[in-house]
Amino acid sequence: MLIAFLGMMTIHAQKVKASNNKPNVIVILMDDMGYADTKPYGSVGYETPNFDKLANEGMRFTHFYAAQAVCTASRAALLTGCYPTRLGVGFALAPWDKTALNPKEETIASVLKNEGYVTGMLGKWHLGSKAPFLPTHYGFDTFYGIPYSHDYWPVDYKGNPVPKGTPNDWRGNCPVLPIYEGDTQVGTIPTLEEASQLTTTLTEKAEQFITKNKNKPFFLYLAHPLPHVPLAVSSKFKGKSGAGLYGDVISEIDWSIGEIMKTLKKNGIDKNTLLIVTSDNGPWLSYGNHGGSTGGLREGKGTAWDGGTRVPCYISWPGKIAPGSVSNQLMTNMDILPTIVAATKAHLPKEKIDGLDFLPLLTGKTNKSPRDLFYVYYDLNNLKVIRYKTWELVLPHNSQAYSQALPGKDGTPGKVPHVNVPMALYDLIHDPGTIQDVQSQYPEVVEEIMKYAELAREDMGDALTKRIGKNNRQPAKMQ
Repeated sequence: MLIAFLGMMTIHAQKVKASNNKPNVIVILMDDMGYADTKPYGSVGYETPNFDKLANEGMRFTHFYAAQAVCTASRAALLTGCYPTRLGVGFALAPWDKTALNPKEETIASVLKNEGYVTGMLGKWHLGSKAPFLPTHYGFDTFYGIPYSHDYWPVDYKGNPVPKGTPNDWRGNCPVLPIYEGDTQVGTIPTLEEASQLTTTLTEKAEQFITKNKNKPFFLYLAHPLPHVPLAVSSKFKGKSGAGLYGDVISEIDWSIGEIMKTLKKNGIDKNTLLIVTSDNGPWLSYGNHGGSTGGLREGKGTAWDGGTRVPCYISWPGKIAPGSVSNQLMTNMDILPTIVAATKAHLPKEKIDGLDFLPLLTGKTNKSPRDLFYVYYDLNNLKVIRYKTWELVLPHNSQAYSQALPGKDGTPGKVPHVNVPMALYDLIHDPGTIQDVQSQYPEVVEEIMKYAELAREDMGDALTKRIGKNNRQPAKMQ
């Protein structure tokens, strides 16, 4: 009996040791942070010392893309490794919308939970506004945060109340912004003053989660609601950046990154943690000085142009990823799930995904991306742009055009014209701002990329050409 008992204890100890050797995973997602909003990507006017430190300790990608330039779609892609149009998810879901990410879809959280990970989410969800379509039904053990963007509330962008029934202002019909813990509403955020505590509160809760679970493998998804408008910053950073309110907000987010890195080091788990930091899409340019910077990339959030989809991405894993490394290879937020799966030796979702494993590139076994093709859908399933190697083929479509009007200022948005966009081919090596259409010089490139367009239309459909995809899945519908 004693021998059998000792044998069982040995097996248990081996399992615990194997579990403890699994890397922790943290994904930190900003909301509407532009490509050039941090110093390693070219920001000016304020400092980002912790983003600098993160870049020095790991790898940053200069051609990393969000699957779509809008909140809900981008977050669905990140968590599932799929094109949002494959999942039937798009736009930015409002509190009254009935669509949600289907709980049958496997997420990073559910995949890692099956491997014994403790899983937690903090911040903005935006994939379903009420139970049972909140994070704890998608693989997360715990959730604290808000169900959607913090501009879905009866408050304007300057902090003034918007009474119910206010003409020409949809915000008057919004409920007070709720805070959830699990499926239970535990509070509200009624004012900008309350919203100004979001970054600090979420950071503190992230530190608590890390410390509590330091002896177990864990996955933490921290989705900061800022720097999405309306901007709000705590008194610790208000007026301190020297670059206005937007600079103050980014400075506080930079502080948050630093606090999490310090907590990992303090608990002795920094070298066993894969840390990924990125943004859901590019900046909301119509808000002018309350929006971020694309660094010269064309247009911004809500468009299929690079200013809307190309975002910063930092990935750190001490001892595994070379410090201070930079990759100019094409990667998307759909590739995060399979890369995490490879790093943790987990199992891929059973259903088809579109992400690819970047672990060999991250760990220096290759410097070549496994991806050379990326379809940019928008408006749920309009195929608007195809990135192929160093080329970008723009298909005819209608688009917002921030560049055609003056931006807003101090929280008031500017008008955003819509324009019809003709087909064009851009050479990103020589024209990163996508200004010169060279399709007449490279008809063979256009012909080659159009073959991929047909494959996408057959696979996932394309409303612009009235095509129905063969391999799309259905979202959930809330009552």
